Amino acid sequence: MPVLSYILTALGAYLLGSIPFGFLAAKIKGIDIRSVGSGNIGATNAMRVLGKPVGISVLLLDVLKGYVAVRCLTMMVVNFVGATFSLIIEPNDIQEIQIVAGIFAVLGHNYTCWLKFKGGKGIATTAGVYLALAPWALLVGLVVFILAVLITRYVSVGSIAAAIALPATVWIMSPNNFLLGIVTTALGALAIYKHKSNLQRLMAGTENRLGQKKEMK
Repeated sequence: MPVLSYILTALGAYLLGSIPFGFLAAKIKGIDIRSVGSGNIGATNAMRVLGKPVGISVLLLDVLKGYVAVRCLTMMVVNFVGATFSLIIEPNDIQEIQIVAGIFAVLGHNYTCWLKFKGGKGIATTAGVYLALAPWALLVGLVVFILAVLITRYVSVGSIAAAIALPATVWIMSPNNFLLGIVTTALGALAIYKHKSNLQRLMAGTENRLGQKKEMK
């Protein structure tokens, strides 16, 4: 497949992932979400600052942009490049370009160009990516997330636990897909890194539990 396919996919997925729905939802209400709560633009902070309906909407939109990047954007690029260069795109090539789309959608969310390359933590967008790439592995990660949150009452602990469970499950369920395993491991490590402030608060005993109003994920 021409290099152009990867370039167009990476660029398109990054721009799609970089749409800061949490920031925009808060801006509509006259709030800069970066200056309240945890300062994070993701769904958890949006939910606590703006309320559950808005927070859930942000969550779904962040999931959706990861899913659309992998499922829809890649097919648009593949069809365009295939038609332009009269190519028959092999399934393995399509899977690789979908993985590229997933990587850059998450990077777009985490380091959005619209907010000086500062963004969210990528959990919801990663979920959307793996809803398209590896839905059964995502289901395991979701179950781990829910159980961890129910047991600890910390959303951050659930997110970190899911970031560990997802790549582990991908390696177990798709042992022959080395590229997907490596990429999932890297995205999991990135998600944990983005939670470094949460880890510091957990160690200090200052991280807020689910339902508290003062501090946010």
